[in-house]
Amino acid sequence: MVRAYIGVGSNLGNKKKNIFCALELLNQIKEEEISQCSSIYKTKPVGYLNQPDFFNAVWKIETTLKPLKLLGVLKNIEKKCGRKKTFRWGPRIIDLDILTYGDKKIKTKKLTIPHPEMRKRDFVMEPLKELK
Repeated sequence: MVRAYIGVGSNLGNKKKNIFCALELLNQIKEEEISQCSSIYKTKPVGYLNQPDFFNAVWKIETTLKPLKLLGVLKNIEKKCGRKKTFRWGPRIIDLDILTYGDKKIKTKKLTIPHPEMRKRDFVMEPLKELK
């Protein structure tokens, strides 16, 4: 099993419900074990500012899934929770990002690990500190 950290965000609809929808669906994946969840933080949007505030959290998981397979699982969960494609940094029902995956460094067109923006974002670093 590999330890990974997942960044979670929502700023549309019932934000807590959206986060718990994603958590419940991830918990059903047999190759995953959610070992810890941070508190939920209310944060201001980044990039595109004309949108509602976000609720953000970080989940610590143990997984046997390879990084690209894990990414596919997370994208499928987003879709099941009602996420629609909009634009970069736009509003979203749910957003799930792989922040780290063990000590791996990956850079492909689909996935960069560690997440390239995570150290610049308090809404990632504060919840992450809770889990370390």
